[in-house]
Amino acid sequence: MSDISYNYNNSDVLILKQIGRFIKEKRIEKNINQDSLASDAVISRSTLSLIERGENVSLINLIKILRTLDALYVLDSFKIETQISPMLLAEEEQKKRKRAFQAKQTPENEDLGW
Repeated sequence: MSDISYNYNNSDVLILKQIGRFIKEKRIEKNINQDSLASDAVISRSTLSLIERGENVSLINLIKILRTLDALYVLDSFKIETQISPMLLAEEEQKKRKRAFQAKQTPENEDLGW
């Protein structure tokens, strides 16, 4: 694990509180009350209230809330993108066709001169 994981400022409790503050700020920014957001996310209002206060949150509830707030973009950092080495990229570029080619077609009844 990195040093950041063990940093006191990133304790589990503080991270949960930060998530709760983020959700609360997004909800208020969109002018949505807790009842409406909870109803749209199909969770109870008390669950939403607990999450906003930084209490433990299940991932499924977090995803429901983020989706409802149109804030799933915060999960983009979890995406794994494969990186191609420059050498492999150059090899693939060499394999690409550079031109179109159409073979000459000879009619079936044309005399080939044999």
